[in-house]
Amino acid sequence: MASASKAKKTVRIASGRKRARQDVKLNAANSALRSKFRTAVKGVLKAVQAGDKAKASDAFKTAQSVIDSIADKGIFHKNKAARHKSRLSAKIKAIAA
Repeated sequence: MASASKAKKTVRIASGRKRARQDVKLNAANSALRSKFRTAVKGVLKAVQAGDKAKASDAFKTAQSVIDSIADKGIFHKNKAARHKSRLSAKIKAIAA
């Protein structure tokens, strides 16, 4: 994502070249985790839209662990993670009402 859009600069110092290599790997890992997060959230939202509370609750449990792990790794701020969990939980609770 970020590495593809940025123009490549030739880094002359060895530590800078190593940092550039590490950044590519880190960016790929973070992108994969963000994608996993989006997929988990979509699973909950689809179950909520279908009106299936049991399936939504089950999907929420898995999404909750994904959201927490991403917050722990620092990819998302802990408040953003809490906000997403809160909103998903509220949508699940609204199914019964």
